[in-house]
Amino acid sequence: MKFDRPHLHVAQSRSAFAEGNSRWTNLDLDPVPLHRRKWGPLSFISYWISDAFNAATWQFASSIIAVGLSWRESLAIVAISFFIMSFVIAGNGAVGAIYHVPFPVIARASWGFWGSYVAIISRVILALFWFAIQNVNGGNAVRVMIGAIWPSFLRLKNDIPEDQGITTNGMVSYFIFWLIQLPFLCIHPNKVRWLFVAKSIIVPIAWIAILIWAFVAEGGGDMFAQKPTVSGSQYSWVFLSSMTAVLGNYATLSVNQQSDFSRYSRVTPKWQLLYVPMLPIIFTFISFVGIAASSAGQARYGGTIPWDPIELISHWSSRACRFFAAFSFLLASLGVNISANSISAANDLMALFPEHVNLRRGQIICGLLSWALVPWKILESAGNFMNFMSAYAIFLGPIAAIMLWDFWVLKRGKYDTLALYQPHNPIYRYTGGVNWRAIVGFLVGVVPSLPGLISSVNSSISVGVGVHPYQFGWLLGFVATSIVYVGLSFWFPARESLIDRAVMAEEIYEAREPVEGVSAGSDEALHEQEKMKV
Repeated sequence: MKFDRPHLHVAQSRSAFAEGNSRWTNLDLDPVPLHRRKWGPLSFISYWISDAFNAATWQFASSIIAVGLSWRESLAIVAISFFIMSFVIAGNGAVGAIYHVPFPVIARASWGFWGSYVAIISRVILALFWFAIQNVNGGNAVRVMIGAIWPSFLRLKNDIPEDQGITTNGMVSYFIFWLIQLPFLCIHPNKVRWLFVAKSIIVPIAWIAILIWAFVAEGGGDMFAQKPTVSGSQYSWVFLSSMTAVLGNYATLSVNQQSDFSRYSRVTPKWQLLYVPMLPIIFTFISFVGIAASSAGQARYGGTIPWDPIELISHWSSRACRFFAAFSFLLASLGVNISANSISAANDLMALFPEHVNLRRGQIICGLLSWALVPWKILESAGNFMNFMSAYAIFLGPIAAIMLWDFWVLKRGKYDTLALYQPHNPIYRYTGGVNWRAIVGFLVGVVPSLPGLISSVNSSISVGVGVHPYQFGWLLGFVATSIVYVGLSFWFPARESLIDRAVMAEEIYEAREPVEGVSAGSDEALHEQEKMKV
């Protein structure tokens, strides 16, 4: 039997999009053909319910209370943040639903081919970090599940130094979750949507049961009677910094929303408008569950507020309840890692190395790199968790603004799909492949927050009032970049990028030459293309 030798290069498309230059595309970066668009309304609703029900959503609401605000402010911050974010998510997500191309390709329209690397690298770093953090949450769930079956596992001798933020049994659990997750990184988005459907049924049922427990066991606890521990100007800055942290939690999806998923849509882009009422309601409800459960946990078990849901579950006396509740958090971490992190990171890695990385390889690389990020250190305390979420939001707010206004205001919804794959086409070439207007807008949005970012990373560096812009970095960056980028684009318009009509992917697929007599765009044609190696 003859086996093909493994190739470092991935299959390259013979479609018109490649233009003989594999530097800018491969089969997974090409627009999704009509017959492969399988995401309908149920898929998208399940996607968002699945994405919302994760430990991080539970944690950041409780973390807001941990830094000095009350439950009322916490819920208000979550609701306001996701109301703002829903417009950005819907606006940027619609682009993928219209043109069926992923985020890295869409970014070329506003940033230029080489300029898009600023947006791509910024997003891939945060996606990798969030992937790693969800691994810790999933690993903690595995630890509770194993401990519910074999209690002796929780007493396993710890040989890891305490200052590392993880124990031996925690590391074992992290590895087990990583192994469980690995096969899911090889599944195509068209098939993984059924994971989201399953999660959107199982996890909400489990968490509503936890909410019922919270009120039956302790009447919701004493947290609902607590008042903010900060006041005056400090209250305002804590409120803004907490909002930035919540916005930062979904900053990746504000730039790619689901463009990495909505590109598989078979329904009208108007479905994106559903997110405006849906997201604030879902995320605020989950935050309320987290607050009520944490409050009940503190009232029943004493000590500090158990803002980590796994810590709360570990106190339960019923081993069966511990196991099944922890399983819901395992499933939650698994689903959100696929929906928000691994596929986003894979698309970015494909754009950086299209000749060597496809969607499957990109997800596996993401899984391997997660070990190098020591995410258990990030989750060591509520303060560290909030600092991390705030930090990268300052970069992604400006990116979201540039892409949103570029499509809907400057280009008036008209992109040339073919030109997005042709670096020498003047439409999106700008100046040497870089749209300087986007770069200037990005810097204006990011630079004011850098002193606060530096102080956050190293608390021994005092920047005085310079920390305040950082405390509302996403909002500041989004607004400042919006004004500067739109203003520069009107004063110094890139006229070649303003086209009379949109060029859709269907036009290119219909016009391209069939592969050896096989219908263009069919499964047979794509199969033939996948056999081609560079």
